[in-house]
Amino acid sequence: MRAYHDHEWGVPSHDDRRLFEMLTLEGAQAGLSWATILNRRDGYRRAFASFEPAKVARFTDRRLERLLQDPGIIRNRLKVYGTRTNAKAFIQVQGEFGSFSTYLWKWVDGATIVNHPRSLSDLPATTDLSDRISTDLKRRNFTFVGSTIVYSLIQSVGLVDDHVVGCPAKKRVAS
Repeated sequence: MRAYHDHEWGVPSHDDRRLFEMLTLEGAQAGLSWATILNRRDGYRRAFASFEPAKVARFTDRRLERLLQDPGIIRNRLKVYGTRTNAKAFIQVQGEFGSFSTYLWKWVDGATIVNHPRSLSDLPATTDLSDRISTDLKRRNFTFVGSTIVYSLIQSVGLVDDHVVGCPAKKRVAS
């Protein structure tokens, strides 16, 4: 958890494969702890073709059914099938915008929103921005993209910097 926080969480990402990975993992986390998901990250990478959206979009129902037996991932039918649904929607967004990164970063005009929370209790679960992105993603046929999940996504990939004041990672992300 520490290494993830210190070196990944909140670091701006423009890599579509990483964005698809984080979209998938944040959706898988719904109702669970982040530690549970992070501990299964390698299992997700194996199960979902290293998060290559084009490959995941082609997964058959038979393959998804096999994944429901895989202890390396969360074996929730809606989440597993939702990953394929999201891969298809992700590809549509790539086609429309050139990349998912372009689509996502347009919401913040290409620049990270830097917040200055003093403690973890200052962090919101949702914002107006996450509400708007969530609504748009749902309109584009994504699933497991409620506002709370989207806020976690945009924090994790650096659209929003919510490292608390005094956190050493805040300085690393800013540089």
